[in-house]
Amino acid sequence: MKFYEKLQTLRKEKGLSQEALAELLDVSRQAISKWESGQSYPETEKMIALSEMFGVTLDSLIKDGVIERDNANIASTPFWQQKGNYYEYKSKRTWCGLPLVHVNIGIGRKAKGVVAIGLISKGIVSVGLLSMGVLSLGLLSLGIIALGVLGIGLAALSSIAIGILACGAIAIGVFTLGALSIGMFSVGALSIASHVAIGDYAYGHIAIGRVTSGTAVIEVEDTARIFSEVRRDEVRALIESEFPSLWSWIKNRVVTFFRP
Repeated sequence: MKFYEKLQTLRKEKGLSQEALAELLDVSRQAISKWESGQSYPETEKMIALSEMFGVTLDSLIKDGVIERDNANIASTPFWQQKGNYYEYKSKRTWCGLPLVHVNIGIGRKAKGVVAIGLISKGIVSVGLLSMGVLSLGLLSLGIIALGVLGIGLAALSSIAIGILACGAIAIGVFTLGALSIGMFSVGALSIASHVAIGDYAYGHIAIGRVTSGTAVIEVEDTARIFSEVRRDEVRALIESEFPSLWSWIKNRVVTFFRP
C-alpha cells in the first residue's frame, strides 16, 4: 500500500473530511488532495503530525507496505500542537466535519469548531478578539447572541451593541437599552426612536421623559420617577392611538416599564 492510499484510509477511519484534516494540519485542502492523489508528499513536520494523529508508526506511514499501529503514541489521544509562537488543540471527535473543540491561539491563526477559542474564532460557541457564532464573545462579536466591546447580533450585549435586541453604552436596533439608545423602541439617558422613546432626553414619535420632543409626549419633572409616575394604561392608550396596528405583544413589552 502506497502512502497516498494509507492517508485516504486513515482519514476516512477517523471520519475526517479533507477540509477538516487540512484545518488540523494548518494546510490547504488542495494540499491534502494532492497528497491523497500521489501528486506530492507532506514535509517531514506534517508527516510526523500525521503519524501522531492516526496513531501509526512513522516508518510504516512513509514506506510502502502495511500500516503498523502505534497505540502508545499518546500525542494522538487527543491531538495537541504546541510550538513556536502559537498554541493549538483540536479534539479528535467531530460533528458535521468540525472538531467539537478547537483552540488556536497565535497571530493570524483561526479557530473553527463547535466550540472555537482563538484570536479569530468561528463556531457554535465562539470566543476571541474577532468571534462569529451562535453564542459569540469577543472584542468584535457577530452572532445570534453577541457579547463584547462591539456586538452585532439578534441579541447584542456590548459597549456598542447593534441588534434586534441591543443593550449597551451605545445601543442601536429595534428594541434598545443604553446610555445612547437609538431604535424603534428605545430606553436610555438619551433616547431616539422612530416609535417610542423613553429616557432623560427622549426624542421620538411618542416621547416619555424629562426633556421630550415628539408628536405625542409625556413629561415628568424628575428622570428617576419616569417609571414610578407614568401609568401603563396611559402609555398603552397613547401607543394604540398613534400606532393602532402595532402588534399586541410589542405594546405589552413596552408598557411593562411603567407602574400598573
